[in-house]
Amino acid sequence: MPPSPSSAGAGAASASPSASASASDPTPSWWESVSQARSRIQALSSILPPPASQDVAALADSDRPARALLRSPAAYAALSDAVRAGGGADDPACHWLYDTLLSADPDLRLAALAFLPLLAALYLRRLPPELPSSLSGFEAVLLAVYSSEAKNRQGKPVLVQVADLSVPSLYHTPASSPSPSSKSPRRPQPPPIPPPQATPVVGVLSPPLEPQAAVKSTKRAGIIGVAFEAYYSKILQMPAASKVDACNAVAAWAGQYCKCRFELDDKELEEEEGDSLGSVSPMSSEAENGKELEEELAGMRINGDTSGRNCHEDYDKEARVPLPWELLQPVMRVLGHCLLAPLNPVEVRDAAASAVRVVYARACHDLVPQAAAAAASGTIVAAGTAGSTASSSRPSSKPNTPSKQRKPDTLLVSK
Repeated sequence: MPPSPSSAGAGAASASPSASASASDPTPSWWESVSQARSRIQALSSILPPPASQDVAALADSDRPARALLRSPAAYAALSDAVRAGGGADDPACHWLYDTLLSADPDLRLAALAFLPLLAALYLRRLPPELPSSLSGFEAVLLAVYSSEAKNRQGKPVLVQVADLSVPSLYHTPASSPSPSSKSPRRPQPPPIPPPQATPVVGVLSPPLEPQAAVKSTKRAGIIGVAFEAYYSKILQMPAASKVDACNAVAAWAGQYCKCRFELDDKELEEEEGDSLGSVSPMSSEAENGKELEEELAGMRINGDTSGRNCHEDYDKEARVPLPWELLQPVMRVLGHCLLAPLNPVEVRDAAASAVRVVYARACHDLVPQAAAAAASGTIVAAGTAGSTASSSRPSSKPNTPSKQRKPDTLLVSK
């Protein structure tokens, strides 16, 4: 017997609220996310060679398989090897990353986003491609991250408001100008005139994003920079191996063979040795002042020309790439987290300390003041909080020389 129209209408009316709720909330339920994660893990295990395939397939039996995949060092290492060997249009690893980034499960998207630093490093290192389609798999993944970030921003820029120190706040009171002292008896003063309302200083951290259908050479740095902004927004949940890959990628882009990365340490060591020598005669101090002036003028060359080509004989082995501010700004924030976050393991802080030295040398070569200021403060922090990094990455001619502990400074941030 067919249902009556009234009962059908009642059923449609009762079903409409749930349908509208499911349409407004794209987040899947617990069981849907578990099923999705298990399906993606099985698909990943099918493209990996044994024994890594068995280790990855075992993650599907976890209560939270997507989170287990994100935190598995074996899965990250296996898929990293697959990404290094691929990059083309038919690469199964790139297909898996692309499909996973389009998933509705946030944990699954994080598991795919963790490979962004490695993928971006391989992509920029292999440019220009030998064949037009040899890097299209990497480009598809980068465009997927970019499109997702553009959709989340809804055409709006990312703004930052700079505090005005002339206006009192919860944490400070601006210093008032001292009133002139007078011996005459005090007269009743009129009520103080309130200060004018300060105009907030707003800086554009990231401009509105335009839709991109392909990775063009003029838009490449901006697309990768936006992808790193998406990575930085989730960096607290990223595994340590992914953060190390991010630091190594930035060091390679900036020029990891440049010996100028230790110039700041050499200056600090000379200052410490000069302080330990004590007072000197006026004749010797005048000669030292002339020598310091000569060294300062010579140091303005930064051991090479403006492109850093004379810095090291292994320049041809580098993976140096152009670093415009739209790419350098988000990767500097990633380095700042890797260097300063207290819960990061030692290998992450060491990799960030090495990378920030290279970025400082590159910023001096390219004459980028905002990057040089941020990288210099990061280098000082690295010298004060990660002393093991300088001793392990740089051979010291005087290993018994005591090092003076420095207080960590604040990492500078430019608008």
